[in-house]
Amino acid sequence: MSQNPSSLACPVVTVSQVTKRYPGVIANNQVDLALWAGEVHVLLGENGAGKSTLVAMLSGLQQPDEGHIAVDGRVVSLSSPRRAHALGIGTVFQHAMMVPGLSVVDNIALGDPWWQRPARRRYALRVNDIARDIGVRVNPFALAGSLSLGELQQAEIVCTLLRGSRVLILDEATAMLTPDNAHELGQLMRRLVAQGLAVVFITHKLNEALAWGDRISVLRRGRKVGEIGPERLKSLTARQATQEVVGLMFDLSGQADAATTVEPAPGTRVSASTTAGETVLEAQALAVDDPLMPVAGIGLRIRAGEIVGIAGIDGNGQQQLAEALAGQRPLAAGRIYLCGESIEHCSIGQRRKRGLRYVTDDRLGEGTVGTFPVSVNLLLKQIGDAPFWRRGMVRPAAIARHALAQIIEYDIRTPAIDTPLGKLSGGNIQKALLARELGGLAKAVIFAKPTHGLDVQNSKSIRGRIRLAAGAGLAVLLISTDLDELLELADRIAVMSQGRIVGMVDNTPAARGRIGELMSGAPA
Repeated sequence: MSQNPSSLACPVVTVSQVTKRYPGVIANNQVDLALWAGEVHVLLGENGAGKSTLVAMLSGLQQPDEGHIAVDGRVVSLSSPRRAHALGIGTVFQHAMMVPGLSVVDNIALGDPWWQRPARRRYALRVNDIARDIGVRVNPFALAGSLSLGELQQAEIVCTLLRGSRVLILDEATAMLTPDNAHELGQLMRRLVAQGLAVVFITHKLNEALAWGDRISVLRRGRKVGEIGPERLKSLTARQATQEVVGLMFDLSGQADAATTVEPAPGTRVSASTTAGETVLEAQALAVDDPLMPVAGIGLRIRAGEIVGIAGIDGNGQQQLAEALAGQRPLAAGRIYLCGESIEHCSIGQRRKRGLRYVTDDRLGEGTVGTFPVSVNLLLKQIGDAPFWRRGMVRPAAIARHALAQIIEYDIRTPAIDTPLGKLSGGNIQKALLARELGGLAKAVIFAKPTHGLDVQNSKSIRGRIRLAAGAGLAVLLISTDLDELLELADRIAVMSQGRIVGMVDNTPAARGRIGELMSGAPA
């Protein structure tokens, strides 16, 4: 059982009115947080809510622009990760930080003075002692690259504790784990707080937050919008807790943040609910095998000129669905039709040529090549095609003309057409991605979190492009964790939970409340 904070003198760590700004974005806005020994404090919020920025400041990777952080009641400057470690704050990040080609003990020794021989034996004994104390097994001489994701995470937790951490931050720790490994991590967190540690568990998965958390704080658009303390959490049923947290995460009160809400532009299209054309994109009984989140029983039908939204807490099968429709994942069952033609056996390229486009949420990792020029990124999926190539030879003038036309049409702010795309802002990278995917003979387009991480002005621009695409007769599937965005753009909104569509809601004035009920587990 966790300790009662009221019996302790003060929190181990206190975050007071912390604000962090980046160009065009307030990542954290006057955030308050108290981390108590003996508690799993869950930090919950969708992608872009500000969780990673807050973790970066607690870890010494970033410093707040306003406000302060205190350890044991004393205001401190977390000027570096080394300083954070010295004050007892350790972080295990979503992506492993260990060098794959080194052993666990050699990874620990990396922080030692370079002139000293690595104290491998001493570190190995400490690793074994700590692993035994917290109930895990870690081979101190195993190469980090040979460990499974679950084993690697346990090794990083042990190494963090070896450095004397009293606060353990687990940043999206279950994102890459199987359900069994995630359950093991949950049990480990309970053992750690029983020994008096303060554990901060960052996640966007509601079921994990309710299963393992003593206290839940919710971030939305950089602000802390609510906290459920231990006594309150214990008094709620699972259904009540789900409803309360979902209400905080998605502002189901209907009072959206005026600073970030984007009003529809003048002269935008009329809802397609009564004016849409024939069915363009259809999925029937779609199923995808996935160890993290299998998808089953998906049925969707999107007409020309219609925007259908997909709502739900991130990690409930949205990515699997999008990638299966785009051809990046094999189907376990089901059919996909584009303009009446079965395409589930078509390759990604074949689907694209037939008019199906996919705007991924991973702009730099998957959607573009950051080191390639803007001009080439605008043609990445047409390499070798006329008129830009002829008989295997590149035609620079044709590529340049195309790039200039797209830059003007989509307002891509770049110094030159040969500027590496990765040097542009996130908003301009996203504009380039849309320019490539919406061109040519597009008939249907899948948008995955198209405004994630963008500032207000770029978000408004991207949403305008989505409206224009539908207004031009494209069938649009809009996957987003921003409920305000879905309510602004979509004609109908499906809600996904645990890999299934649990309901479809027409975008009426009552839609916000009904979506919240479905996300909270109410029957369809």
